[in-house]
Amino acid sequence: MELKKGNPFALFPFVVFLVLFIGSGIVTGDFYQFPVIVAIIIASAVALMMNSKEKLSTKIEVFTKGAGNANVMLMVVIFLLAGAFSQVARGMGAVESTVNLALSVVPQNLLIVGVFIIACFISISMGTSMGTIVALAPIGVGISEQTDISLALSMAAIIGGAMFGDNLSFISDTTIAAVRTQNTKMKDKFKVNFFIVLPAAIITAVLFGVMTAGAEATVTNESFNIVKILPYIGVIVAALAGVNVLIVLSGGIVFAGAIGLIDGSYENGMALIQAIGNGVMGMEDLAMLAILISGMVEVVKHNGGIDYLLHLVTRNVKSPKGAQLSMAGLVSLTNLSTANNTISILIAGPLAKNIADQYKVDPRKSASILDIFSCTFQGLIPYGAQMLAAAGVASISPLSILQYSYYPILIGVCGLLAILFGFPRLNKQEEVHVEAKEVM
Repeated sequence: MELKKGNPFALFPFVVFLVLFIGSGIVTGDFYQFPVIVAIIIASAVALMMNSKEKLSTKIEVFTKGAGNANVMLMVVIFLLAGAFSQVARGMGAVESTVNLALSVVPQNLLIVGVFIIACFISISMGTSMGTIVALAPIGVGISEQTDISLALSMAAIIGGAMFGDNLSFISDTTIAAVRTQNTKMKDKFKVNFFIVLPAAIITAVLFGVMTAGAEATVTNESFNIVKILPYIGVIVAALAGVNVLIVLSGGIVFAGAIGLIDGSYENGMALIQAIGNGVMGMEDLAMLAILISGMVEVVKHNGGIDYLLHLVTRNVKSPKGAQLSMAGLVSLTNLSTANNTISILIAGPLAKNIADQYKVDPRKSASILDIFSCTFQGLIPYGAQMLAAAGVASISPLSILQYSYYPILIGVCGLLAILFGFPRLNKQEEVHVEAKEVM
């Protein structure tokens, strides 16, 4: 794979976006002061003004192609349906009943630990972090409303659990992309990957337990109605069964709406329709943000920004350990630029495969590195789909979630330690190959 040097200046729109979005919040002390949608519009305009060699019409075409990418449009529809389901379920009392059930059977100091573990289980079963967040975020909001646990902490627990499965699930897009680009087997990659990230999951659960040890609940209605909980159960069961997420959410809206009409939570069909509309409108800003970010990324890529990142992290590779570190840096920077962990693996994967072959890095390890570090940053970037979706449901700033994002940080730390200390140890034949290359 021939690597172009790229153009570092093409990354300037990202600098503009981050300065406006994060910098203004630091200066003013209020991260809502400068609307994120305005920040991305300005950054997109900067991207379109760059590269004078190209006609404006050409750059606009590149932007709209990226903005209208099929994966982005699917994500937008998921956002809108998730908003509708969340609002309809809340309106018919599903959140209150679910939270009261949890409070009645789970100790208050273990609620967030339980949410994290459930998110891990759901995400590894259904293979999608977004689907997990869609299913659990409303419940996390309800728990925070009836306890003294912050919304940001609840959302961080759900995002962390969601990224656990995104990284490990056999049916996750990121796992499939990592395995295919590195030419290894799914089960072999899983074994290596699992042993690297398991300590991170355990430590995260312990941290959440310690942080919420003194949590107190103020339950407004201690009773719960199991019928009202059925929409969430239905969504989770359907997701685990592998049903398409669009069908899962649509079915959840219909199911929750039907229960609400039958039990009188919604007076009539028009009240239900208004709830659906309010839920969709609540996600409009998030949908537009996803579209604009994708368009800007495509222009940056067209101008050589992504190529520069690839060249930057691979130019000084001299050993197998350095090769693994370069793979980690490669996929991390690509993910920071694209805000999509699957796309970042698809971009970085072929080059990582060439590096792995050259320095005799086991493909199970290279696939694990790509997946771990893409999920690390996908779970941390405030402009990523997962963070935006959770923040959108909770109506909080994605930046407020960062302070509790322990799991994404810890899997990155575990990934680095695995590289530095050669963990886990692979079979004897592959270890001999690696050692021989290191001597050379």
